[in-house]
Amino acid sequence: MEEIKRIKRELAYKGKILNIYRDHMALPDGRTAVWDFVEHKGAAAAVAVTAEGKLLMVRQYRNALERYTLEIPAGALNEPGEPKEECAARELEEETGYRAGKLTWLMNVNTTVAFCNELIGIYVAEDLTPVGQHLDEDEFLNVEEHELDELIQMIFDGRITDGKTAAALLAYKVSRGLD
Repeated sequence: MEEIKRIKRELAYKGKILNIYRDHMALPDGRTAVWDFVEHKGAAAAVAVTAEGKLLMVRQYRNALERYTLEIPAGALNEPGEPKEECAARELEEETGYRAGKLTWLMNVNTTVAFCNELIGIYVAEDLTPVGQHLDEDEFLNVEEHELDELIQMIFDGRITDGKTAAALLAYKVSRGLD
């Protein structure tokens, strides 16, 4: 493959969890192009499994979609380089009110490879202990318990469209030999 090279990067917008850049690119045919690049500090998520084998999910409003979604608990790193396992544990506790006695890495997911570098580390959270939910001041969500097969069906019915959630639930099912 011929090389594509970034010539210049210009910050277009600095946000709370992301920055947006205009990248000026040299293309293999000699032309140049301007590509959008969204820089994200990273995130972590958890597939939270109760003692009964049900999964804890969060239902929350997502402004970009203008609707409520059903997702695994997740959130952004406090700062770039924060260990993803620590972030997953914190977000699980904040959003669901449960602390995990055991966190096991499941997978990493790049959410939108065409224009964003967001990388989410996904963990399986087990041995859950209730400690009380403590949401961020701008978070409003409900915690729900679901059977894995019900959630898998929601993916294929188009009721769960969040990429990290779909990937995590399918990977969890396969990793546990639950086919």
